[in-house]
Amino acid sequence: MKRVKRSKNQDERIVNDPFTNLANDMIIEILMKLPPRSIARLHFASKESSSIILDKKFIQWYMTRSLTQPRYLISLHRGGYMQMQLFQSLSQDHPYNHNMVSYEMEPDVLYEFTPPVRGLICGRDFTKMIVGNPSTGQFVSLPRVKTRRQDILSVFGYDPVNDVYKVLCMTVVLKRSHMSRNGNAVSWEDIVSEEHQVITLGAKEKWRMIECEYPHRHNSGCKGIYKDGFMYYLATYQKKRSLMSFDLSSEEFNVTKLPEDQMLQQYGELVNHAGKVTIAYQAYNRNVDLWVLEDANKEVWSKKVREIAIHGMGGDSRDNIQIFFDHAESCMVLPKVC
Repeated sequence: MKRVKRSKNQDERIVNDPFTNLANDMIIEILMKLPPRSIARLHFASKESSSIILDKKFIQWYMTRSLTQPRYLISLHRGGYMQMQLFQSLSQDHPYNHNMVSYEMEPDVLYEFTPPVRGLICGRDFTKMIVGNPSTGQFVSLPRVKTRRQDILSVFGYDPVNDVYKVLCMTVVLKRSHMSRNGNAVSWEDIVSEEHQVITLGAKEKWRMIECEYPHRHNSGCKGIYKDGFMYYLATYQKKRSLMSFDLSSEEFNVTKLPEDQMLQQYGELVNHAGKVTIAYQAYNRNVDLWVLEDANKEVWSKKVREIAIHGMGGDSRDNIQIFFDHAESCMVLPKVC
């Protein structure tokens, strides 16, 4: 039998790999104590630990531990000559315990990010989209959204039944009513188009068109959230602001009425706070008012106020800040999509 010779580089990697002679249980114990960014580096530097890092069981163990230590995630886009996307993760119990990851953006691209889902986030700039792990600084591009529409809503979530991440994307079509007799055009009326698209995070995946039986218009500028296998977003249905939901497993829509409260009907954005669907809006100071849906069946809401300290961010007029609640750091290494 012909003997296969190992290259010098292979020998050097084996010698330099600190996990070569360790049992898997010991490697797992060490990895569980490391921050996500260190684990991401080991994926490329250590062959012994790489298979464990990519294992779904280990990713779930790490996520389970992170969920017991929820954090605030602050996204800041800093413009100017060098465009940077900064992510700051702060402990909710100890706000001054924080770490920061930077990601260099492409020129003239400003991503709006969805709330984090199991440590991952999704960003969109018109039809261009990325999914990333802000704890490690790794981002991958998705195929461009197939649409020519201007107003787009994208929601990011996790399908626990099939153990996959998905992105839901909807667009608004503009429809003009009849011209007036004096020849002046009346204002446009926007309605939701039938362009409801879904993509699954994974290699060689493409956007798929799906149907929605509830004709509604998503609220422009408002973002959706994910909770327990469902996506939620605010929309106008039958001329009233409503809560739309999307089942990530069955890929079916549903609609829930909001209470007849003037503030909730006009202001606020959905967030997932303390495991509950919440409408939040930020005051002129550092306080954030939270309207928490305590009982969906009885439509019972409670109001809470939170103060968030932002360290070294937002001091520049070119800064664009987003604040997310209940962020769990993930060690997941993202697959290449396209």
